[in-house]
Amino acid sequence: MEKRIKNIGLDVHKNSISIGIADDGRDGEVRFYGKIDNDMNQLDKVIRKLISKGAVLRFVYEAGPCGYGIYRYLTNNDMDCAVVAPSKIPQQSGNRLKNDRRDCLSLARLHRAGELTAVYVPTPEDEALRDLVRARIDATRALRVAKQQLGAFLLRHDMIFSGKTKWTKTYFVWLSSVTMAHSAQLIVLQEYIDTVTDCIDRVHRLTEQIRLQSRQSSRHELIQALQAMRGISLIVAATIASELGDLTRFENPGKLMAFLGLIPSEHSSGDQVKKGSITKTGNRHVRNALVEATHAYRFSARKSRTIRKRQEDLPKKVIDISWKAQCRLCARYQYFMAKGKKVNVTKTAIAREIAGFSWAIAKELSKAV
Repeated sequence: MEKRIKNIGLDVHKNSISIGIADDGRDGEVRFYGKIDNDMNQLDKVIRKLISKGAVLRFVYEAGPCGYGIYRYLTNNDMDCAVVAPSKIPQQSGNRLKNDRRDCLSLARLHRAGELTAVYVPTPEDEALRDLVRARIDATRALRVAKQQLGAFLLRHDMIFSGKTKWTKTYFVWLSSVTMAHSAQLIVLQEYIDTVTDCIDRVHRLTEQIRLQSRQSSRHELIQALQAMRGISLIVAATIASELGDLTRFENPGKLMAFLGLIPSEHSSGDQVKKGSITKTGNRHVRNALVEATHAYRFSARKSRTIRKRQEDLPKKVIDISWKAQCRLCARYQYFMAKGKKVNVTKTAIAREIAGFSWAIAKELSKAV
């Protein structure tokens, strides 16, 4: 006798899980099972009760701040589970009612119909490296804010640095010589300076930890190979590897570009074709990192000493791909700028192609295994 399939929709929150069940088949019953605490023991009881009735369970829940703990628990126990992208869940335009009960029932119903798009769930090791990379992003953001606050304070009191470049050793020596009319203002100045130096030290510590952890990571080979390309340093390579995992899971580079939101949006109808700015869907951390990498392609193609050092001990085919990418992208950058394209448009176009060449490098590595 063939077992019945039950599609289980989970609406997961910090303290609770709402459960909806959709029996397989077009006319299968859709019902609300109930709400339990966000606890694996209680979820286990629900699973045992449903399995005892001779059912095959297919779980689904939205990606969110609660992470992938439930997914890993279910898959480790040989359960079918999918984590779906909230932005790609079909919504009824006229529906103005939303609560946990409706959400879990909707997930179960849509999962039964095959209308949901699953997200890539990173391995625990990739997620750990990803957390480290994101912590550095937060640290650099905090550093930028601290520098702006210090600069604004100095400007407000007409303290102008006469040198060419800020945040150098000379600049900090100048800061130590700045005096204020009141002792309270000197305290404020020193606090701002200490905040900046603390943030700089934090960024350096996290950078060094990324260097150490990437050497121990299973993505180490990919991280090293990606650095053969111009503009992709350790941080950018670690961001790509930890956020995307195995790049070869994308069938072709076009799908990777679409996943990163680097392709043009489109709103066409009939004979009218209208394309707009990039979609900006998918992983914004990788997208931002690739855009930053495009700065290196402003100049003519050449292999600097740093790039040659990165390419030591790498396969020749990987080095050839990186050189092909550099020749093409440097020429395209200059072509777009000469044509009068906006800088951001040019950078986006170059970032899109960097993603494609990164995919090619990952593909080459997979062939060598």
